[in-house]
Amino acid sequence: MIGLFDPLFWILVGPPVLLGIIAQIWVRSAFARAAEIPARLSGAEAAREILAAAGLVGVSEPIGSEKTLGRRSGVGIERVGEFLGDHYDPRDKVVRLSPEVYGGRSLAALGIAAHEVGHALQDAQKYPALALRNAAVGIASFGSGAGVWILIFGLVFSVPALIWAGIILFSGVVLFQVLNLPVEFDASARAKAVLARMGLVDAASMRYVNAVLTAAALTYVAATLQSVMTLIYYVLLARNRE
Repeated sequence: MIGLFDPLFWILVGPPVLLGIIAQIWVRSAFARAAEIPARLSGAEAAREILAAAGLVGVSEPIGSEKTLGRRSGVGIERVGEFLGDHYDPRDKVVRLSPEVYGGRSLAALGIAAHEVGHALQDAQKYPALALRNAAVGIASFGSGAGVWILIFGLVFSVPALIWAGIILFSGVVLFQVLNLPVEFDASARAKAVLARMGLVDAASMRYVNAVLTAAALTYVAATLQSVMTLIYYVLLARNRE
């Protein structure tokens, strides 16, 4: 929003934005390739088996077309409508899977589902980085909204105190992104390990899962770099106004 017509903004933020675009294209391409490789289980079925093996969902509860699965035993599995909108909700203890992953019987579906279950395993095992990231969610949400508007208000009316207040609030976004990286990397590592250990993906097919999860990880790296470089731009902008 700020500095869109400032060459310095694009010098700093442009490369991470470009990396993010490349990462998104790579994710879709890797997902499409892995989606062509069949698997014996759907993403929802694989998620349920992994959760059951970890003692997080009842093994007797059937997988079907119901929206919510396994809620009585701890972690639920839900189908959501957004393409690649898969995520784990730590508040509701639910793994939410897109239609392509929920019902898809492919290596792509297995990889994404296992990654999201990896977050559920982190939550159940009190993974410290996940707790820190979850604690930063509110700060990041407020900083990305109110922080930017306070910064704009300070720039328009030349109020340094407001400019720096906005920058400090926006720093919450950077903090969240930085804390999010190890959480996502660990979830992917857990996913690959459990898929191999449970025999859901053989060694020859694991490269397709690796491609999907690596591409997804690059999107988080790009988002982190973008937030860091945006913060640096804001600081330089503030210093030039002093």
